[in-house]
Amino acid sequence: MTVIALPRVRRRVSLALGACLLSFAAFWCAQRAAHVSMIDLTVYRAEGATVRAGGDLYALRTTEAHLPTTYPPFAALLFTPLTLLDTADLHTLATAGNLALLVVFVTLSLRLVGHARVESVWWTSAAAVWCEPVWTTLRYGQVNLLLGALVLGDLTGRPLRRWAGAGIGVAAAVKLTPALFAVFLLAAGLVEHARRGRGGPWLRHARGAAVAFTGATLLAAAVLPYDSWRFWSRMVFETGRVGLVEDTANQSLRGVLARLLHTAYPGLWWIAAAAVVGALGLTAAVAAELRGLRAWAVAACAVTALLVSPVSWSHHWVWCVPMTLLLATRGRVSAVATAVAFCSYALWWVPHGPGRLELHQNGVQSALSALYAGAGCAFLALLGVRLSRTSRTA
Repeated sequence: MTVIALPRVRRRVSLALGACLLSFAAFWCAQRAAHVSMIDLTVYRAEGATVRAGGDLYALRTTEAHLPTTYPPFAALLFTPLTLLDTADLHTLATAGNLALLVVFVTLSLRLVGHARVESVWWTSAAAVWCEPVWTTLRYGQVNLLLGALVLGDLTGRPLRRWAGAGIGVAAAVKLTPALFAVFLLAAGLVEHARRGRGGPWLRHARGAAVAFTGATLLAAAVLPYDSWRFWSRMVFETGRVGLVEDTANQSLRGVLARLLHTAYPGLWWIAAAAVVGALGLTAAVAAELRGLRAWAVAACAVTALLVSPVSWSHHWVWCVPMTLLLATRGRVSAVATAVAFCSYALWWVPHGPGRLELHQNGVQSALSALYAGAGCAFLALLGVRLSRTSRTA
């Protein structure tokens, strides 16, 4: 029976691999036909060049859009090798690298939800490359899939391994948002310690993330002392440097409220909403983790981080991949609805662009441009219902 089954398995894997390669090839052609600029990759390269030249990293303005440096100095150190390639080679390498990272990210996502079959990796990757966050990540040459793979690789590995937490720490040193995963681990450990007098693997995991983050940050401070001082004393608080808060691509609570209230300064409304969602989301993530629902906990933490961040561009929502896969293990309706939301590109159907058109959206347009944040809130609500049901049956 095993001998007969092996050829069938190989055929299924080969078919899935072929479909993935065909999808990736079509994607590559579509990106080239669209003449994508990979504008963020250009910024990364300029940051690396500034580091090599000993320039002022946070005075940098590059590309026709005059984009500034927004990441911590450690990221700029990592970008210095990009200066060794010409533009064409850099774009090719970035696209190929991000496609490879997508396969890794999908593999880790499937491992997280307990469904890591080889053919599933290829089929899911073939489909995921066309969802808007992934498409835009590759279009801009962004690092979201790399950071996601670092975090998921950390959280799906053995919790007591020597380097537990390093992936989260390094990811947070590149872009601050993943730091919430360390907070989540710390909170889980503290709650467990309060209950049973021991923090389990969570406190060790959080400590590893803190050590990795501190080490990377101190390394950047040793190499770039002036830029490090400027970033941590000033630039980290200037969220306006990242872009217009009301931009339709900003799928955080702050962006949604700015468009809904027709103001670029949602102020206390955003602070209150972020505080409530942040507290509830982190509480739900910790509760899920302590009940053994690791996949729900990780997805909830990611969604919470994206919602409460001042700016979460649409390409930051590559976490829709594990979120959709997780929902698919529970029921088709919610998974299909989530997949449609992230593959519809609906947030680009609304008025946007020069002239701050997003501040004049009507109700339907505001709803469309809140699609990702809405999906994230719905996911947290679904987790809340699941936790309440398990608590009643416990």
